[in-house]
Amino acid sequence: MPDNVVTGLSRRSVLTAGAVSLSVPAVAAGVALAGQPADAAAGVTRQITVYAEALPGGLYGYGLAPGQATIPGPVLEMWEGDTLEVTLVNRTDKRLSIHPHGVDYSTDSDGSPLNASFNAPGETRTYVWRSREMTAAEGRRFLPGSAGYWHYHDHAMGTDHGTGGLAKGLYGALIVRRRGDLLPEKQFTVVFNDMMINNRTAPATPMFEANLGQRVEWIAIGHGGTFHTFHLHAHRWADNRTGLLEGPADPSAVIDTKDLNPGGSFGFQVVAGLGVGPGVWMYHCHVQFHSDGGMAGLFLVREADGSMPPGAQDAIHRFHGHAHRTHH
Repeated sequence: MPDNVVTGLSRRSVLTAGAVSLSVPAVAAGVALAGQPADAAAGVTRQITVYAEALPGGLYGYGLAPGQATIPGPVLEMWEGDTLEVTLVNRTDKRLSIHPHGVDYSTDSDGSPLNASFNAPGETRTYVWRSREMTAAEGRRFLPGSAGYWHYHDHAMGTDHGTGGLAKGLYGALIVRRRGDLLPEKQFTVVFNDMMINNRTAPATPMFEANLGQRVEWIAIGHGGTFHTFHLHAHRWADNRTGLLEGPADPSAVIDTKDLNPGGSFGFQVVAGLGVGPGVWMYHCHVQFHSDGGMAGLFLVREADGSMPPGAQDAIHRFHGHAHRTHH
């Protein structure tokens, strides 16, 4: 598969100036009346067009322009309270759809054949995804909003559950941000799909790059039918919504490995090379025969000026020359 098939698009391609300004303060939970949004800011409605296309090797992908389909598809982002109108153009000869996790939608935007919500071959259809902020409830409790690291995928190719589309690459990351969340400088989407990462196996898995000190965001998604664990070398994060601690008393566990099973997703931010310096660090499934079988990739942390750190090129050559195999 060509290299351009596996690279997602920047958050800036979707989280545009039409959204709420990045300077909007964080939601002040607890000031709203029961049943009302907590310090709700006026949401906006944005329209995007997504193209589903065939790719080499019998694969398929989503893209934001004709000829730009990738595996995974582009990162789609919303602020809590926003609505996203997704016009899906099916440029294939297969039935397919786009189904989101973590947001609100009506049955006609479900993206499943159960509700006759799909694109026939060549058809264009609009799906409406809505998000909401935290709301106050009785007993000094709050109902959660939509903020989180979610994902979207086909739900109609091959079977009524989209099994064929998921196997062939029709998936991508969906992020709903809470106002005031920190935004990263770079984003990486990692999808464990059966025994592959982004529908590839090592040494052809993606190598993600950042400069020392850059804030990077990882979005991890699971598909297929196999149990996995995601591990990132030399970096760790808080096991909560953002991967960041809220303060010294935040009870969130700090981890560097997390289960990543079919249909699940999580995300986190780290500062590239913080405390460990530049170098080549692995990310991989920690189920041992999975990593041996090719579920591993590289995170290259360059020097702050973008130059290659000592030993990095040698490590990359070793990775590319390593024999990955499945143990029985």
